[in-house]
Amino acid sequence: MAGVPSTAVAAAGLIGGYGTARWSGRRELGGAVLAAAGATAAVQWHRQAGPATAAALTALYLAAFGGSHPLAKKIGAWPSVLAVTGVVAAASALATRRGD
Repeated sequence: MAGVPSTAVAAAGLIGGYGTARWSGRRELGGAVLAAAGATAAVQWHRQAGPATAAALTALYLAAFGGSHPLAKKIGAWPSVLAVTGVVAAASALATRRGD
């Protein structure tokens, strides 16, 4: 995934992980998608912005996953996943943008 931006990788992990779990009926498959994309994004964040930023964005990614569950009870599953994905994507984009 060298040519795919870290922001897109993280978003794909959150959305793809949920979609995989939902449509396959296998939560562990969704978890595998979430973990693989999260690990890939973490490596990219480390390269782009350093270890501290990578750690913060990885923590946010995991918090978004965890936070989407109680949020889903209030606004629904897909809206919850999309909301937390937006937060992670925005933080990733801001943290990894390069000044011109």
